[in-house]
Amino acid sequence: MKVTALAGGIGAGKFLRGLVRAVPAEDVTVIVNVGDDILMHGLHVSPDLDSVTYWLGDAFDRERGWGRRGETFRATQELAAFDPEAAWFGLGDLDLATHLFRSRELASGATLSQVTERVCARFGVGARVLPATDDLLTTRIDAVDPASGLALDLHFQEYWVRRRATDDVKGVRFAGADAAGPAPGVLEAIREADVVVICPSNPVVSVGPVLAVPGVRAAVAARSAVVTGVSPIVGGAPLAGMADKLMPAVGMEVSAAGVARAYADLLGSWVIDEADRGLARSIGDELGVPVVVTDTVMRDDVVAEALARATLSAGN
Repeated sequence: MKVTALAGGIGAGKFLRGLVRAVPAEDVTVIVNVGDDILMHGLHVSPDLDSVTYWLGDAFDRERGWGRRGETFRATQELAAFDPEAAWFGLGDLDLATHLFRSRELASGATLSQVTERVCARFGVGARVLPATDDLLTTRIDAVDPASGLALDLHFQEYWVRRRATDDVKGVRFAGADAAGPAPGVLEAIREADVVVICPSNPVVSVGPVLAVPGVRAAVAARSAVVTGVSPIVGGAPLAGMADKLMPAVGMEVSAAGVARAYADLLGSWVIDEADRGLARSIGDELGVPVVVTDTVMRDDVVAEALARATLSAGN
């Protein structure tokens, strides 16, 4: 069974750990959000690509939920001693090696897809990991500073990390999306998959930028009969992150039903948590898709594998 997953963030990483236990890793292609990418200290940082790679490569820090296991932050701490404002983005010492390698390769003319393949090889990742695009695509947050009332145009990382998601969000944009093209292999992976999975990722800033790449949403919609998604919202709230702050700004209800509606043109089936069992019938009736109810809170790889198997069964 060939599986293609749309992914970004911690929820995707956990799910993908289970997915490669359910099917051979070499049969899995992961299309990853790059809207979070940012240039820091002259280095190209790809948070979601790295998160997916570290989770699949068993290098992740499960307790912290992001970054590499055994990470230290001495370089960032030393930078903060010089200038605290310059150290707002916490780059780990081990993580720096990934960013140094990526930046050097990109400067030498390699594409982001080519560099990602090499980074995955370094971590022994058997799945194929693809950036949604090799072109520049940046998630921007239109917000208002709650203290001053001033309008802000923020890079997603500035909103989430530097300003700790305290601003009043008015809108979300994917700058550069119109001019971007799918990375090599992206559309083919969607067309050739036996099942297409939308991971339990933030629908606005993790899956949203992937679907914003011209041709991607249409390709997924064309395969809707085999598309299944997993709700990232459980009991009316995200398990992690700031989806509840961003979804209302783009007109999404913060619920398993709200995310399903956002994907309505794409879905052949939808997976929700036991906590939302009461929504199953209404979602199914409204969207005309089967709804599977199971445990979606991935406390460990065993639960993640069970969820992956239930998701694949729903979409196949």
